[in-house]
Amino acid sequence: MVTPIKWEDSCIVILDQRRLPTKEIYLRCRTPKQVADAIKTMAIRGAPAIGVAAAMGFALAAELIKEKDLSKFLKRLDTFRRFFLNTRPTAVNLRWALDRMKGKIKGIEDIGQIKDILKKEAKKIYEEDVSTNKQIGINGERLLPKKARVLTYCNAGTLATSFYGTALGVIRAAIDKGKDIEVVACETRPLLQGARLTAWELKKDSIPVTLITDNAAGYFMKIKGVDLVIIGADRIALNGDTANKIGSYSLAILAKQHKVPFYIAAPISTFDFNIASGEEIPIEERKETEITTIGKKRIAPKGINVWNPAFDIIPYGYISGFITEKGIINPPFRKAIKKLKESIQ
Repeated sequence: MVTPIKWEDSCIVILDQRRLPTKEIYLRCRTPKQVADAIKTMAIRGAPAIGVAAAMGFALAAELIKEKDLSKFLKRLDTFRRFFLNTRPTAVNLRWALDRMKGKIKGIEDIGQIKDILKKEAKKIYEEDVSTNKQIGINGERLLPKKARVLTYCNAGTLATSFYGTALGVIRAAIDKGKDIEVVACETRPLLQGARLTAWELKKDSIPVTLITDNAAGYFMKIKGVDLVIIGADRIALNGDTANKIGSYSLAILAKQHKVPFYIAAPISTFDFNIASGEEIPIEERKETEITTIGKKRIAPKGINVWNPAFDIIPYGYISGFITEKGIINPPFRKAIKKLKESIQ
């Protein structure tokens, strides 16, 4: 498995996912702006991964600030925090990581100590993400029969996390248990994360995968059959409504029509306990060229109107359960998620 992000001395190394699957190129980010640009332009993507990237970028910012006055240092540091918060508004892991980093230095008055604490905490967030993903896999693999065909969407694998993956982590854990697993990956328009990333990642690990177009998913369920759908998430509301890559809502409807269990694999950090439902989740809208071009080739008329939301909301009623590092959360979700919130406070 590849490593999508790591800290090397005073440099954050990021696998440029925009160049996959044809080129495996790493960005060496030496400034917080370079890290933020990597997040914003989706050189690194996936809710857990951008949380880790933001934490590392925040620690890097602290390391580079030369200010000796504590109040001025903290003011500059908070400017960087807000800068990272504005890169991707939908995935809550980014805010969660930055809030955690900020909380760790509350009341600390020594600048050198603050820098050390932030660097250690960023690395800890990275390490915890790896262990969390593996635990999600362990908890979720029992949902898969000994021989199973699993459909997934976008990329919720190693490339979307620090290592191992969430949805693909469940698949990896099932294979490690000796189960016969076949994966069906939807291409995931408009940026083709399923075709470019999930198919590449699974093929690299010799995991059987069949690539289909997004609009073939329903017919595939009807003709060939699917045992489960497992996808990741970018934000989960208190009632269970879930934001994920645009097209996830349609896939959930198709799964319900064909009586296919539909699971979300995500860490606890993806739950936003401060919002009641999906109506409160901000949906990022991205530039029109993601739809009007593929690569650098234009595929739509110039001047055409374009709507390009990066995410949609899956209503909780379409979700069979949430696979987390704390176990599987089953309906009724509002009660179960509220209990989860109380257990970690």
